[in-house]
Amino acid sequence: MKPAENPSDRMRAHLESLRIERTARPTSRKPKRGRRSLLLVALVVVAIAAVAAWRLSARAPEVSVAYATKAALAGGAPLLSGSGYVVTGERYVSVGVRVPGRIEKYFIEEGQHVRKDDPLIQLDDRDYQAAVRSAEAALEVARANHYLADAELRRSEGLRRAAVVSDQELDVRRNQAAVARSTVAQAEAQLEQARVNLEYTTLRSPTDGVVLAKLKEVGEIAVPGGFAGSGDLVRLANLTDMRAEVDVNEADLSRVRLGGPARVTPDAFPDVQYEARVVKLYPQVDRQKGTLKVEVQIAKPDERLLPDMSARITFLSEDKSAGETTEADVPVVVPEGALRRDDAESFVWVVEEGRVRRVAVETDGKTETGFRVKSGLRGGEAVVTGDVTLSDGDAVAIGEPR
Repeated sequence: MKPAENPSDRMRAHLESLRIERTARPTSRKPKRGRRSLLLVALVVVAIAAVAAWRLSARAPEVSVAYATKAALAGGAPLLSGSGYVVTGERYVSVGVRVPGRIEKYFIEEGQHVRKDDPLIQLDDRDYQAAVRSAEAALEVARANHYLADAELRRSEGLRRAAVVSDQELDVRRNQAAVARSTVAQAEAQLEQARVNLEYTTLRSPTDGVVLAKLKEVGEIAVPGGFAGSGDLVRLANLTDMRAEVDVNEADLSRVRLGGPARVTPDAFPDVQYEARVVKLYPQVDRQKGTLKVEVQIAKPDERLLPDMSARITFLSEDKSAGETTEADVPVVVPEGALRRDDAESFVWVVEEGRVRRVAVETDGKTETGFRVKSGLRGGEAVVTGDVTLSDGDAVAIGEPR
């Protein structure tokens, strides 16, 4: 028999089932401690970056330098200089029509380079094609008449031997054959002229060159000749032989001689210079201006030179030998990356005792290695190259020299 359950024991068991275990730690504190750790790491990173920035700002910037060098000036010392213009050796070639006609189309545009015999303009050639066909038909008629006259002449010669025809009738047959032969030659010449006229309807370039201008529009009537070049359709220039001309005062003619060296500096490109030689002294002085026109030929022209471009022509003395060259004759050359410009002047940054100094310079043209410096540098200075922002007196660290 099972003993009866005590009510107090049942109550105790019920309370025991409602007890909450408190041995585990609350999990709500972990996120707070994690945030404090992240904040500490961020503060450390910021402190390291600040120290690195302070060290970087305290260190002088590193710059690349090159050294101003001495280089001999080709062509000797300047003797005389004047303003002139770039021209072509053959001047301008104006192309006009040799037969009248309506302009049908252009094969070229301004600035286009053309070779000799390249087509330039096409005229309406229908009339000239008809003339060729008419001349061909006239030649066929003349050849047929010539054949008949020769046949009759041969027959009359046979009959004359048989005493059937008289000498007078034989002479008439011979004259008819000769006239027919001449008519054939005349028809052949007319056909050749018609073909030439047809060929003239396509205007071709008479020389190598570049197209400077188209002087008439498509649809206009072009006629040969004209007053003051009004019949010209296209203007060409041969740019392989580029020259420059300048008026030289009579008092300075003793400084210029045929074959002497010269230098051409276009106004559009003041840093570019071209070697040249005097090739022409015009035979007549301008009485009103008291000048003589002198022409120099540019040795190595390029695409930058254009006809009628203004330029400065400098006549030079002959090259000096090594024994005659003095230190003052040899200019200073700096790399292109060292020369800087602002609104006031051209200048370079010169490094002296760890600091930069702004030095104004005057250039005298460009060479293969850089710019010639006429004044401001003596040679041997360390000049800053590359794109870098500096102020006068800044401390710098020199990197590898170029």
